[in-house]
Amino acid sequence: MKHPRDILLGAQGAAGVLPVCDHYSGVETRMVKSLQLQAEMTEEFGACVFDVTLDCEDGAPVGGEKDHANMVAALANAAQAAPNLVAKGLRRRVGARLHPVDHPAFLQDVECVVGAAAQALSFIMLPKVESAADVDAAARAVDAMGMVAAAVPLHVLIESPAAVHRAFEIAAHPRVQSVSFGLMDFVSSHGGAIPAAAMGVRAASDTETLDQFHHPLVLRAKMEIASACHAFGKVPSHCVVTEFRDSEALTRAARYASRALGYTRMWSIHPDQIRPILRALAPEPQALEQAADIVCRAAEADWAPVSVTGVLHDRASYRFFWQVLERAHATGIVLPAGVAQYFAKSHQQDGAEPC
Repeated sequence: MKHPRDILLGAQGAAGVLPVCDHYSGVETRMVKSLQLQAEMTEEFGACVFDVTLDCEDGAPVGGEKDHANMVAALANAAQAAPNLVAKGLRRRVGARLHPVDHPAFLQDVECVVGAAAQALSFIMLPKVESAADVDAAARAVDAMGMVAAAVPLHVLIESPAAVHRAFEIAAHPRVQSVSFGLMDFVSSHGGAIPAAAMGVRAASDTETLDQFHHPLVLRAKMEIASACHAFGKVPSHCVVTEFRDSEALTRAARYASRALGYTRMWSIHPDQIRPILRALAPEPQALEQAADIVCRAAEADWAPVSVTGVLHDRASYRFFWQVLERAHATGIVLPAGVAQYFAKSHQQDGAEPC
């Protein structure tokens, strides 16, 4: 059977499809709980629907960076050895955020985390990246840890006005798989020129506050990063919503980031944010039904053009509707029977790492 990923060239983009939620934990107890929740939801959905990023940057106490890095490596290795998931062929997705490349602890992080747990890592997050030269420096350090380490994708975090200016250069780097926006550091880097309200999400009834979706400088930064990612087939990852108890604000933020700004992934900083992000970034039921119908019709026509309710579709639109199905699968939605076969383990293709 011909697989849509083989027929529809460019259907996944250079970076493939990643889980739509990237959950961050930096304190040991929270890291352990996050990994446990990931294991539970992986069994629930039969796939890994969110990443867990173990944080060395904000999580490590001053002076305790090495011990923290060793703990992160141990937790990553243990997560991939979970017997119940291994028996079912379900691999976890665990990443690690290291210190910035110019931080004294960066090379120590690389040695402790990447050197000891490269085989368990799905990606490495590099914070405070200012240029492609920073990515080069990080890649050299990671590659020095061996062939397994050299195959681990790099995710980068853009957090300053200068880095936003270089977003296209950074996204074009061949080692970069995903680019995230660091809202809090971006706002604070303006020395008070951007108000604190721009780090939050305004109420639905508020039409005046310049929050993170309405302050022109913040909105411009988000759009630059998303545009740069899509230009080079990378995954744009949206910033945090700090109002973690306000699920309505989180849902509005996630939907706007996805539908208006083109972000296909979003950070979570509290377990309560994970399921709302999955729901918000998932296709609407009607869109999923339409995508499944058109892809099935296309396959039956051997991917030649077809007419559906008086509208002509060809491989350009087939790619779009296939991407809807990919996104649905990444959020754990049960796919219609006609297209579910494409996501069976026997049809997994090289590229994005299967969960």
